[in-house]
Amino acid sequence: MSVTVGAMNILSIQSHVAYGHVGNAAAVFPLQRLGVEVWPISTVQFSNHTGYGSWTGQVFDAGLIRDVVAGIAQRGVLVDCNGILSGYMGSADIGAAILDAAAAVKRANPSARYCCDPVIGDVGRGVFVREGIPEFMRNTAVPAADIITPNQFELDYLSQRASKTLRQARDAVKTVHDLGPRVILVTSLHTQETPENSIDLLASDESGCFIVRTPRLPLVVNGAGDAIAALFFAHYLRTGKIAEALSRASSAIFGVLAKTAEAGSREIQLVAAQDEIVKPSRLFQAEALGP
Repeated sequence: MSVTVGAMNILSIQSHVAYGHVGNAAAVFPLQRLGVEVWPISTVQFSNHTGYGSWTGQVFDAGLIRDVVAGIAQRGVLVDCNGILSGYMGSADIGAAILDAAAAVKRANPSARYCCDPVIGDVGRGVFVREGIPEFMRNTAVPAADIITPNQFELDYLSQRASKTLRQARDAVKTVHDLGPRVILVTSLHTQETPENSIDLLASDESGCFIVRTPRLPLVVNGAGDAIAALFFAHYLRTGKIAEALSRASSAIFGVLAKTAEAGSREIQLVAAQDEIVKPSRLFQAEALGP
């Protein structure tokens, strides 16, 4: 399976690190490797991701985001933008600037889609974003998005439900659909039906609900969620089919993570394993779930 997305432009507003791969540093290269033109705007510039415990750099304010978006708009190119991608939001002000950017793109190109990775927290870690961000995500960002890519913890928070079984997870997804987004990708799901040595990914839209199960790899890295959100978004924009987008994105990220595990690296090996992005070594087919 080999694919290039072709003529496509995505505005990606996320954090950036100089060393390692999270935020835009995890999303931009995979998109470019698929042939997508990316217009990255950084919400922060850090030396490395915060999981190391120490870092340097600074958080940018909402004014900078608005300024850069205005400059892009002056080029008259927002009409050519196919999608807006956002991830970690450092504050509600930054979130509001991102939503304004998405609205500006959609005014110029009504067929453009907004994909929000609603970064709130994770299983085992709990909420790790600033106070007010979880509420902003649930009440404002998610309803404004066409596509969202929560992990299981974020799915539970957004739906105010538990997803201990696959049925509960599907009920939670339906609840979040009712908030607004047409397409939902749950990027890491482990229910009572999931084998201990596996991980599930679930995608849902009006065409149905689909699942991919991959082996669980012996590693803990940052940035995989940012990368798969970008890959799924690009493949969905290209095909309009969530089953195909789910299959391609999960196969690619599994290939990259397998190479990362082999290397024993703390950082996701996006560059060294870049061929997996375009032509994954192992293809996981999405299976349709019944009613």
